Amino acid sequence: MERLAINNIQKLNELKSELEYERATSLYLKLRKLEKENSNYTPIRKHLRKLIFQYEQVHWSDESQIEDKQIDESDLAESLVQSENEFYQKRKELIKEKLKEAGLNQNDLAKILGHRKSYMSELINGLRPFSKEDLVIINRLFGIKLEDLIPPFIKQDKAKQVRNALKSLPNNNIKLSKKDFDLHIS
Repeated sequence: MERLAINNIQKLNELKSELEYERATSLYLKLRKLEKENSNYTPIRKHLRKLIFQYEQVHWSDESQIEDKQIDESDLAESLVQSENEFYQKRKELIKEKLKEAGLNQNDLAKILGHRKSYMSELINGLRPFSKEDLVIINRLFGIKLEDLIPPFIKQDKAKQVRNALKSLPNNNIKLSKKDFDLHIS
């Protein structure tokens, strides 16, 4: 389950990490624009605001309790979310450019992929993940490289598993940066 996918937000009781906090903050800002076009986003945005506020109260309200490790984790999370946002923005621009070249619009793509207009908007804006099949269809229709369509980010639980496995291998010569696995694991 993508915890911060638009359809899951109202099921959340808390944000569990700096990465989720940064993603929630970014999503909150993205929804501000969409909320003007569709009031269905209002309760989601309000719930996000509550989750963000709760996280800040627990983790950032007492300055004397903030350690360098927390600041480093926050900086890394901010950098990762910025990279994600840049990726989704670039992908959005590529798809829109190819649609324009083909004389189509986003609604036409929704029809081709079998999605509702609002769902397509959420996909294009990075609020929901595209299915693998949708991305392959877009690749074949418009010739957009798969590496420009598929987000190169790894989920936290998988990243932790890979890091732990690498640590346990005796002849491991693989060196990864913190950013390689989309999170900092101590």
